[in-house]
Amino acid sequence: MTVDEGRIAYTSGPPLDGLTGGTLADVFLDSAARFEGNAASLRTSDGTWESFPRASIVARIRFIAAGLRELGCEGGDRIAILSHTRLEWALADWASLLSGHVVVTVYPVLPSDQILYILRDSGARLVFAADAEQLAKLAEIENQLQDLRAVVMFDPAPDVPTGGLRVLSLDSLEATGSGMSAERFEAEARAIHPDDLATILYTSGTTGAPKGVMLTHENLHANVKQCASVLSIGPSDVMLSWLPLSHALERTVSHFLAWSCGARIAYSESPDTVARDMVEVRPTLMVGVPRMYEKFYEVVEDVVNRGGPVRKAIFAFAKRVGAAFTDRRTAGRPVGPVVAVGHRLADRLVFAKLRKRTGDRIRYFVSGAAPLSPEVNRFFYAAGMIVLEGYGLTETSPVTNVNPPDDIRFGTVGPPLPATEILIAEDGEILFRGPQVMAGYFGDEEATSAALEPDGWVHTGDIGELDADGYLTITDRKKNLIVTSAGKNVAPNALEERMARSPYVENVVLIGDKRKFTIALAVPNLAALEAAFPGQAVSLDDRPQLALEPEVETLLEKDLLARIREFAHYERPKLVIPIPEPFTVDDGTLTPTMKVKRRAVTDLYADLIERRYEAAEREYDRQQAAVQAAGGDAE
Repeated sequence: MTVDEGRIAYTSGPPLDGLTGGTLADVFLDSAARFEGNAASLRTSDGTWESFPRASIVARIRFIAAGLRELGCEGGDRIAILSHTRLEWALADWASLLSGHVVVTVYPVLPSDQILYILRDSGARLVFAADAEQLAKLAEIENQLQDLRAVVMFDPAPDVPTGGLRVLSLDSLEATGSGMSAERFEAEARAIHPDDLATILYTSGTTGAPKGVMLTHENLHANVKQCASVLSIGPSDVMLSWLPLSHALERTVSHFLAWSCGARIAYSESPDTVARDMVEVRPTLMVGVPRMYEKFYEVVEDVVNRGGPVRKAIFAFAKRVGAAFTDRRTAGRPVGPVVAVGHRLADRLVFAKLRKRTGDRIRYFVSGAAPLSPEVNRFFYAAGMIVLEGYGLTETSPVTNVNPPDDIRFGTVGPPLPATEILIAEDGEILFRGPQVMAGYFGDEEATSAALEPDGWVHTGDIGELDADGYLTITDRKKNLIVTSAGKNVAPNALEERMARSPYVENVVLIGDKRKFTIALAVPNLAALEAAFPGQAVSLDDRPQLALEPEVETLLEKDLLARIREFAHYERPKLVIPIPEPFTVDDGTLTPTMKVKRRAVTDLYADLIERRYEAAEREYDRQQAAVQAAGGDAE
């Protein structure tokens, strides 16, 4: 049901039985009892994939849980995981959760000072670490971590100086706990209460210090059940897990949900091997972020553009007939014989080849963490690869919305999950209420009060709209809205997304708050520029010099502005500025989930921004004066 009262809109998902009163122990143990067969797969050194029976995975988790007890870890102790995605991450997570410990997830790309903040703020007693690289970071800061008791290594413990840290291997921890019986393990796990704290996830927010989101067992149990009611997953499915398991979406869907539904989880070696792993594993399900799908699309476009006129004509035909097919199918209209025949031909010539690159078994992808281009999503649909765009926050465990497979609406994040309420406030901000909403921020009552209303509504900081059927569209971040000096509101996300499709850039940031007009900061794509300037004197190896090359700025401005012609004149930037260095986690301009920190970018390039704005505003004022002198209307 959706109701509109002026600028306020409200909708609620349908009720769902069994959401409350459960724990992750119930999710794990019930699934272990229901399903047999292989639960996980890893790529071996000879290029084959080894599978592990569910019973052996359960036994390893039991032994690790018992080993933690032998180390002196008690219920409620915080245990951190500092690793990239791998089977051992999942084992450590389940073992800790089912022992009543609180899991603290830490992105492995973080530098040691940011790791120090998280471990010290949470009071972590033990850390599971992947390898020598992560152990070296811990060794740098161990004298500032008074609560830290031990480090358990996934890889064999390396011979590196570790100061006073106690370091042991996962194998030895398992051996220590190998005597625990299955009956005792299950009894202790079942004793966990739904209100018990399960995990603390530190937000990789684009402003301010990270906040520790507290999620209870009931929060995560509910979100697994909510997702399972919409996303059809079963024991015949294969989930390829590759995003960081520190990311709330990957952990809930590719880890908790996949296990609960009996799917086999194949762990990719790294993000760099995903393309290879898809072909080898042939997954049926996979979680991705918009940039993954956009890169796939850009690669296809690049191959076509480098081909001859016949290839370009075939691709143009496939896109045209694919769009017609997609629009009719998703609108519930008859496809018609002409479009049907054209789509079959396009499938044979183009789309089938693309599906082979994913293993040709994908039932659907799930996309989250940022808006996905409707154009890209339509292309995937036409190619027979459905992408279900969804939405949520770390604070909501994280999923609140997702497009159902049988009723996709491009450009939206779908209707709310069962038992999830959505409220659009008068200023356009989206609020949620439901069993998946967090308990609060760890040790931060002020931040909790600011985000969480007494009646359970959580503020998202995002701006959105609801249609008549309760489908939610995200329009921008509340804090990202740009208000020009003329009082014009500019929502930058849509413009940035469109400009970032250019092959010549890696990132685009639009700025202009309290300015006369907006400008765009663009991180150049060096490989694409090298191809664009063959034999010319553009310094591609010297980034600071690259930003000063007029040819580069002219190319970027022409290409990026051409992509946003349909936007209002006051929204479009008057200037595109190449900036000298890529955004990175280390320099603070990117979060671990690869979101741009706007404030950090504008602070880092403040001098460049001021210098270019000053010159551009002089030219802007001159042009406006000339327009007025000619009897026209200035902007």
